[in-house]
Formats: sequence, structure tokens, C-alpha cells
Amino acid sequence: MRLLIVEDEDEMGRLLAKGLAAEGYDVDRVANGVDGMISVSAGTYSAAIVDVMLPGMSGFEFCRHMREQNSTVPILLLTARDDVDDRVKGLDAGADDYLTKPFAFVELTARIRALLRRENVGPQLSLTVGSLVVDSHNRKAIVGDATLTLSPKEFDLLRLLAGRPGVTMSRTEILDEVWGRTEHIDANVVDQYVSYLRRKLDPLGSDVSIATRRGVGYGLEVASE
Repeated sequence: MRLLIVEDEDEMGRLLAKGLAAEGYDVDRVANGVDGMISVSAGTYSAAIVDVMLPGMSGFEFCRHMREQNSTVPILLLTARDDVDDRVKGLDAGADDYLTKPFAFVELTARIRALLRRENVGPQLSLTVGSLVVDSHNRKAIVGDATLTLSPKEFDLLRLLAGRPGVTMSRTEILDEVWGRTEHIDANVVDQYVSYLRRKLDPLGSDVSIATRRGVGYGLEVASE
């Protein structure tokens, strides 16, 4: 499997590349986000490990540009800033996981393996639930003639629920599937994103809604005629 490292600190980049190569990965390394985007567009990568504080283009911007181009390469952000708002910002921009420096190399490799497992499982390309169509290939959600404008994480959450219509998922399950297992993200973020989705779904008069089962979790339901 081939990994891309986007890291401007030369010593850190060399250490990461050496360690991951020793784990059996093929590794490419670049020092800025622009070169990272060029590398992703020109090659096939199983995952990208990206520093947040990059010259010219931040790791956040890198994630956003990649998702705008419909790239599905899993992205693990690295940062020295242990701030909840930054972590949420990165995940909302399209990152799949977040690791704060300094970190143990064994944790980095464990997170990479988790990313690769999630990527290999892969969702169905298109899901239809009632009047809702979730197109994973183009990362679009459509209700009737209307296309929903969704952030990367809003789309991931809706796709998860659409893949299990009528099934109640706990906040912990949703957090693990959409944000990845991390102690740094509060489970309340699930409630927040469910609220965001409802504000976008409900005005369309869709027969699909996100139901709350108090004390249990959330599930996607289709109204019976």
C-alpha cells in the first residue's frame, strides 16, 4: 500500500517516511500542500498523512480542496495544537482522523490501519431511501429535484444512516464510523450534526427523516403512506 506524507519539517518527514517504510508501506513525501495535491492527482494512494501547519496551504485547506475534487483518499491530520476547535475544523474540512503531536509511532500506525480498514470496506456507490438518493461517487445527496448542500461530515453522517434505514445507531457508533475512534471528539458533535441535517432535509418535504430514540440514538426513517 502506498502512503503520501505532506510534512514541511524535514526531520519529522524523514522519520515518518523511514518508520512507515519499515512497516512495509511504499511512501512518498512532499513538503507542502500544493505538491501534495499534485501527487494525489497523479498517483494512487491508500492514505495521506498531512501536517496542519504547512507553508502556503494549511492542512485544513488541503483537505477541503481534496474533497472538493471528490478525492476519497483517507486523510490523517497531524498537529502540535491540541485544541478542540482545530480538531473539529479539520474533521469538518474532510479529514478522516486527527493526531496531536507528540505522538507514539505505534498509535500513528494503528490509526493508519484503521483508516485503511474503513476504506477497504467502502460504502455502496448509490443508496436510495424513500425520496432520498445518496450518491457516494459524486458525494451528493438529492431529494426529488433538490441537491442538498452538505459539508463533508454532514454527507458522511447522512450516508451512514442511509445505509441502515430503520436501524437505530448509538451516538458512540456514529462517532466511531463518521469521525473515527478518538478521545478528543465529544459525542455531542453527533447531536449537532444531526441538527444540521434536519435543517436541510425537513424544509424539502421529504418522506425521509432522522428519528431520535431517546436514550438510544438516531436512525433514518421513511414515512408510511
